[in-house]
Amino acid sequence: MNNVSLHVLLLRARLAARALGPVACGAALCCLLGAAALAWLLPQRGLQVREHALALRVAATPPPAVKAAPVIANENLALFYDTLGERRYAEQQVATLFGLAGKSGLTLTQGEYKAGYDRNAGVYTYQVILPVKGSYGAVWKFGMLALRAIPFASLDEISFRRDTIGVADVEARLRLTLYLSGPGTGVRP
Repeated sequence: MNNVSLHVLLLRARLAARALGPVACGAALCCLLGAAALAWLLPQRGLQVREHALALRVAATPPPAVKAAPVIANENLALFYDTLGERRYAEQQVATLFGLAGKSGLTLTQGEYKAGYDRNAGVYTYQVILPVKGSYGAVWKFGMLALRAIPFASLDEISFRRDTIGVADVEARLRLTLYLSGPGTGVRP
């Protein structure tokens, strides 16, 4: 289209708009905008209807059947009982703890020991309370080495005490429990 015909077309549109009046022009413009909005919204509505139908189908499908986990639980329980230490070697484990304390650079002179039996688990327990003295890092190193060396031990409590702020060494108290199997427990040795 050339420049002259565009001007002619615009002039005719202006003359027609003046002849119709402002109300008729506003109504025509509203109709034109409504038709454009409808042309844009109809495909969007169809997409929304398809997504809703898909969501309804997914909601209507039954949930997958949940498999019972006793096999895994029984395997874990068997692994637990296989990991237990033997009751008759509890004193050797305490000697191991004393050796690890020395290796970590801690002072350990004595400990408190208490044997017990856990009826719920069906295992013997041997609780060891060790008062040690040394650096803060050495105490933690000892705790981690003890848990690695004795896989059937648990570190139940650890507490620290320092006399004054300027002192590098701390006094610590570690409470470990050894879980042990033994004759008459019904647990595999």
